[in-house]
Amino acid sequence: MLKAPSNLPSDVAELQALIALQNEKLSIFAAEIQERDYRIEKLKHELAGLRRHRFGSRSEALDQLELTLEEEEIARAAATPPGEDDKANQTNGEKRKPRRKPLPEHLHRNDQVLSPGEACNACGGSLKTLGEDVTEELEYVPGRFVVNRIIRPRMACSCCEQICQAPLPSRPIEKGRPGPGLLAHVLVNKFSDHCVS
Repeated sequence: MLKAPSNLPSDVAELQALIALQNEKLSIFAAEIQERDYRIEKLKHELAGLRRHRFGSRSEALDQLELTLEEEEIARAAATPPGEDDKANQTNGEKRKPRRKPLPEHLHRNDQVLSPGEACNACGGSLKTLGEDVTEELEYVPGRFVVNRIIRPRMACSCCEQICQAPLPSRPIEKGRPGPGLLAHVLVNKFSDHCVS
């Protein structure tokens, strides 16, 4: 802050010069204060952005994951010759769907056929088989693994041409391969058996 001088001159011209000098200093201080206020507001804005970046719903861990995935994609694109993906998509005529590896052939298989019946529900006509959907489920029977095959034939009515199929029974994991026995075995091993000494 400005301090008033202890001894003021008695001449009017000197007083006017002193006042002009004080006004210059005040204008310089006012400009400095305005610049500080601007800098404080700018730093507050940057701090809020950094807090939002660090503690918000989207953290830098996700950014790192995106960078890693992008690097892998670039490396994969560099490894495959150009046009190879286009040829694969043209031969299939559609996008490639991810395919699971089949369950090992040496495992014992239990077949369960779920038939919609012999007669059409709508008109009562006889049904003919069009095809079948086979769902494999890995199950654990104490001491061994077993594959349960659920076979659901697709049937069409010879009279009204309505297609019917038995619904898939409820499963612990929708569209998953593990059966209830396998899930129970894994949970018991993970949370109970490790406690036994």
